[in-house]
Amino acid sequence: MPLPRAPRLRIELQRLSQAVYARFWFPHVPLAVLLGLGGVWLLQVDLGSRWQSFVAGLLAGQPAITPAMLPPLLIGTGMLTMALGLLLRSRVAWVMALLLAATSVLSMLLGQHRGGYWLLAYFVLLLGALLLAWRQFDHASVTASTLFAITSVAMLLLYATLGTYYLGADFKPPVTDLVTALYYAMVTMSTVGYGDITAQTPEAKLFTVSVIVLGVAVFATSLTAVIAPMVSRSLQRIVNHKGPRMKRENHFVVVGSSPLAANTWRELAKRGQPVTRLLRQAPQGDELKDVDVVVGDPGSGEVLRQAGADKATAVLAMLDDDSENAFVVLATRALGGGARTVAAVNDARHLGRVRLAQPDVVIAPQVLGGELAARLMCGEEVTLDLVMQQVFQNPKPPQ
Repeated sequence: MPLPRAPRLRIELQRLSQAVYARFWFPHVPLAVLLGLGGVWLLQVDLGSRWQSFVAGLLAGQPAITPAMLPPLLIGTGMLTMALGLLLRSRVAWVMALLLAATSVLSMLLGQHRGGYWLLAYFVLLLGALLLAWRQFDHASVTASTLFAITSVAMLLLYATLGTYYLGADFKPPVTDLVTALYYAMVTMSTVGYGDITAQTPEAKLFTVSVIVLGVAVFATSLTAVIAPMVSRSLQRIVNHKGPRMKRENHFVVVGSSPLAANTWRELAKRGQPVTRLLRQAPQGDELKDVDVVVGDPGSGEVLRQAGADKATAVLAMLDDDSENAFVVLATRALGGGARTVAAVNDARHLGRVRLAQPDVVIAPQVLGGELAARLMCGEEVTLDLVMQQVFQNPKPPQ
């Protein structure tokens, strides 16, 4: 039976990804570069050569700031910072990059920008690329979350300080220097509100309200972003280290919860071999309390690395889905190391699909059952060579 086009294409793409070591750089590195270039381009278009005089005025305490300069300044610097987070494959950095790209598109549509059409097309393409790569940014990194928190607070502080300075005459007493503007921004962001400086005009009052709302939102979100990865890692450590933690080197990794996987694990354990079980879901009760267990997506390279697949003697993919077994083999090979790969086949029609992944051994017990039943009913001879040939299907042609 010919292999369907979609699974074949997916497996071929996996093999190409493995050949170019894509897991080390794609797609997070290209997206980080594109996001950083977008931030630089936006700043260059909106500030141009004025950025030198702006920085000089900022250092002198008299920045030549206008309201139109704030959006590109905040978005551009935010993009440059979040590009670092994308390099860590952080989910938080991806969300922030997505929001910044969407905000840039809205800014292009609603504002007047030199070269705006080119910038608009660039950010629309960047937005689409980020959406397509959402599965690749699944890391809950404390470093990236801290970077997000620092960036969010810094951007809000810049907005509040420069906004207060620009609207200085609308306060009582008037705000005439950056130090006073910074003081008012900190007091308002933290919702302390001493009352020594008050907004007098509707514009200043609305600005103060926006700083209060953004301050509460940014501090709450930043705190959650930093704490959540720590809690997630602690919970994952509790689940994955439920049993005794063994040294995951020169061991066997049995992937799946099928009867074949369970029986293989038992037989290896009886022979005194170190075995780590990789399960999609955590075991119930105390069923595997004395077993080294890792819980996660079997097709994920990070989960396989956590199970020690890169240092294992062999990785046995024994899931119920034959396609997933093939992807486990490809992911294991992408990790490097010298682990032998064993793939189970539950349906004879999928032998060709699994063989595309080129495992070292293909084991097909279900195929054996059908073959033996047919031979016995037809009175044909059953030999040991036949049994071995049907159970262990050689995926590679003889040399």
